[in-house]
Order: sequence, then C-alpha cells, then structure tokens
Amino acid sequence: MGTSSIWMVVAMVAGLATSGWALYSSSDDVVELTANNFDRMVVKSDEVWVVEFYAPFCGHCRNLVPEYKKAATALKGVIKVGGINCEEEQSLCGQHGVRGYPTIKIFGANKRSPVDYNGQRTAKDIAEGALAEAKKKIKNVLGGGSSGSSSSDSGSSDSKDVVELTDSNFDKLVLNSDDIWLVEFFAPWCGHCKNLAPHWAKAASELKGKVKLGALDATVHTIKAQQFGIQGYPTIKFFAGGPKDRDSAQEYDGGRTASDIVNWALEKHSENIPAPEIVQLTSEEVTKKTCEEKPLCVVSVLPHILDCDAACRNNYLTILAKMGEKYKKKQWGWLWSEGGAQPEIESTLDIGGFGYPAMAVVNVKKMKYSLLRGAFSEEGINEFLRDLSYGRGHTAPVKGAALPKIHNVEPWDGKDGQLPEEEDIDLSDVDLDEKDEL
Repeated sequence: MGTSSIWMVVAMVAGLATSGWALYSSSDDVVELTANNFDRMVVKSDEVWVVEFYAPFCGHCRNLVPEYKKAATALKGVIKVGGINCEEEQSLCGQHGVRGYPTIKIFGANKRSPVDYNGQRTAKDIAEGALAEAKKKIKNVLGGGSSGSSSSDSGSSDSKDVVELTDSNFDKLVLNSDDIWLVEFFAPWCGHCKNLAPHWAKAASELKGKVKLGALDATVHTIKAQQFGIQGYPTIKFFAGGPKDRDSAQEYDGGRTASDIVNWALEKHSENIPAPEIVQLTSEEVTKKTCEEKPLCVVSVLPHILDCDAACRNNYLTILAKMGEKYKKKQWGWLWSEGGAQPEIESTLDIGGFGYPAMAVVNVKKMKYSLLRGAFSEEGINEFLRDLSYGRGHTAPVKGAALPKIHNVEPWDGKDGQLPEEEDIDLSDVDLDEKDEL
C-alpha cells in the first residue's frame, strides 16, 4: 500500500458534516434524524415512526422523495415520519443493519426491533403500512400484548441465542471471558420464569454481538445457584466486560420485557466501552492500527520536549486522555506527535501555524479537516469536539486530497529532553595560528 493511501487512514472525523441533508429540507414534513437526536425522538418516544435510511447519491432514493414527502404530510399528527442520511450517519445506519438504499423501517411497539417495510414505494402504501403497525401497537396495549413467542417448560433456554449455562461450563463461558453477560437463574416450574422466557429469548437475539444472555436451571445446577446466593426465581445477574470473579456479579434492576432488558443492557454496554489510548504518531503502521477502523481521528501536535519538559508534556497528554474518555462512545482514534517530527503533516493540515500545541480533526472519506482555533485546554478542546460532533464548525479540504508521508520516529521515553553534548577539542594538535583563530 502506498504512503498516501496509508495516510488516508489518519484523516477521520465523525462530525464534519457538509450539506448532507440533500433530499429533504426543514420545510418538509420529513423530520431530520441523526445520531444526536435518534434515541430521544424515536427510541424513547411513544410515537410510531416511519424512518427512511437513504443516501443522496442513490437514484431510487431521489425517485422516492415526492411520494415519501406526500406520505409524511398525510400522516402528520398521527404518525411521525423521518429520514436519515446514511452518508453522514454511517454508524447509526450500520447499527440498524442497513445494506441498501432506500431502506424503510417502522418503529412501532418495540422500538429496538423495528419492522422492515417491504411494500410499494407510494405514499398510499407507505401510509397504510405505518397505520397497520400503529393498530398492532394499540391492540397489544389493549389486549395485554404478546411477544409472539411461547414459553417452554425449560425457562429461557428455548432460544438459539440464549446460552445454556451449567455448573461445568459457567466459569469458562462467563467468568473467564471478557464478554458482557446477563444470566438468568430459573426454575422450570416457575410461572414468572415462563412468562420471562419469550422476552429473554428476543432480547438475546437483539443484543447478539454486544451482550451475551445466558440461562441456568438453578434446580439442576445447584452449585452455581448456591455460589451466587439465588433464593428466588427468576434472578438475573449482570457481569461486566473484562476480568471477572465470583464477586463480580451485580443485580439486574430493570424491567422484564424484551425492550426493558435490551435498553438496560445497552446502557451497561456503553458504560463498558474502554477509553481510547492516546497514541504517539511514530509510523504508518501505528497510524493504520489506531485509525483505520475508526470514524474519526484526532491529531494533536505537542511542543518539542526541549520547549516543554516531561511534566509539561504529560499535562497535555492528560488533557487528551480526559477528552478521550469523555468522547469514548464515539470510538474515535487519537494520535499525537512532537512538533517538527512530522513536518509534511503539519503543513498539509495547517497545524503549527498558530504555535504548539495544536490539533486537527480530519475526515478521510471526504478528505476534509477542521482545526482547533481555541485554547488547547479541557474547555477549549471539549467545545471544539462538541461542535464537530453536532456537525458544526469550519472545515476545509485536505491539500491535494491526500495526506503526505509519515516519518518513522523513536517513541518518547517519558523523560525530559537533553541538549546534545559539545565535543571537546584537543588543542595539542592545533598549531599556534589555529589556536589564535580559536
């Protein structure tokens, strides 16, 4: 892979929005949805939502616009209609398994498990599909609702996505893994366990790949039931990600519907996201590893160690670490370099023109970047990154639409800088005239 190709990896920033809202405007009845407002407006609301996932370059999406706007107007006041620009909101679209455009989903009774709309792309058919889901939601509320799955005599273990736990495999699968787990201890004769079973199974499917759900028959596998002090059924225990032991179990205090379980688990999942490492930019390989799979890369250039000693540099790194922790849910990559170590990068991104320390955030796919103009402080950086995450802030194209070479440099040893020692001159080998000149 060429140098410029590798360097494209450094240039990542999630919030550098351009004029991405290309298909709908604020004057339409289609609500603009983004990662910043989706949970609040859709997931946590009581309204039924029709949501189109689209891309501005998609011809089918552009053809759908007049019918979709017409459906939104017809459903106004009854059902909400929104649109998500997947060009700008790639992470949000990825979370909902969007693989083609346009994709329309209806968020009805279970917001964590929306229904895929596969009908005709006319305003009439879209509206009728939305109304049908609204009727189902009303029927569920009035009739007590049903998840559509029947419970079995064996409690929650009737789902392929629920892991069957035993005395013999519990430590290996749960305690000795780095995964996040929710474990139900049940009894086959327990009525509440039978009622929970379909919800537990559905939640396991929805949380697949994020949080593992297990079930242990406490009447058979009594060793583990006694170990965790199980006295009633069902009892649900939570085990956070990372190293665990017998004292790691926490009590689950959420509701017992699939959506309650999913929401509770996702909140715990987000809490378990580790803070990113603030990595020194020493080579192309480091850059690739740090930023290749990240939606954003924050690049900082700190003063030379002779201008800012170890304590001074560590202070800046501490600020970056705090910002990494604050924005860890964004899953950005974080790099830092010493002033002058990567001159081509500084020139390309205009870093250093205002002195050091400096910061730039770059979007590799669009080859655009934004500079920190304010103070290199917790407050200044937080304001800068917050604006970017909301799609605000000035951006500029990367010069040449590519980033330059990365020099291989030695990593900082954590010590203060040392001036090079002057070489001693032996005057015995110098003649008198040369001595006079010296």
